[in-house]
Amino acid sequence: MKITQLTTFIVPPRWCFLKIETDEGISGWGEPVLEGRAHTVAVAVNELADYLIGRDPFLIEDHWTVMYRGGFYRGGGQHMSAIAGIDQALWDIKGRALGVPVHQLLGGKLRDRIRVYSWIGGDRPSDTAAMARDVGARGFTAVKMNGTEEMQFLDSYAKVDAVLQRVQAIRDAMGPDFGIGVDFHGRVHRPMAKILARELDPFRLMFIEEPVLSEHTEALKERGWHR
Repeated sequence: MKITQLTTFIVPPRWCFLKIETDEGISGWGEPVLEGRAHTVAVAVNELADYLIGRDPFLIEDHWTVMYRGGFYRGGGQHMSAIAGIDQALWDIKGRALGVPVHQLLGGKLRDRIRVYSWIGGDRPSDTAAMARDVGARGFTAVKMNGTEEMQFLDSYAKVDAVLQRVQAIRDAMGPDFGIGVDFHGRVHRPMAKILARELDPFRLMFIEEPVLSEHTEALKERGWHR
């Protein structure tokens, strides 16, 4: 079996999907996308296609190594997202060719069920409480919400208090066991992230997402977010 074609599909507002085809009629799908950079990642996939076309799709680890190590410049969001989407599609091809779900090739099924959360907005306390009640009525036991608008390096406690009010509204409406995740969206710089996370501790959050921008990994160690 040989890879014959890689085709990307841009789906508004921000998604990119990839189809890899083979000469035996088996195709695989992946999602090579980075939020806000779908077109850029699609170009990266097309650049990597020159290496992949004509090769055996079963040699997944070998292809991953070449795609990552074969160029002088390695890594970064766009490059790794392109490789990830290709990797997904190659595993999809292999699973289809062997007639088994991909999880059987990766060690087998681990669990029969998993807890999931529903996304809600998070702009106003009254909205967050109402949205939490709505998703709770539909069977969800957890939500993820917006944390805050953009914060300056040193900002006011008024913005911190606004976040606390929105989270408190959910806790009051749904009780102590309802799961709450708060997404900072990389909008908070290190000094305020430390303050905001400290103030949120009493709510026993499930997680804080993107407490700082992704390139500031050293800041995660200060609070143990990397564990």
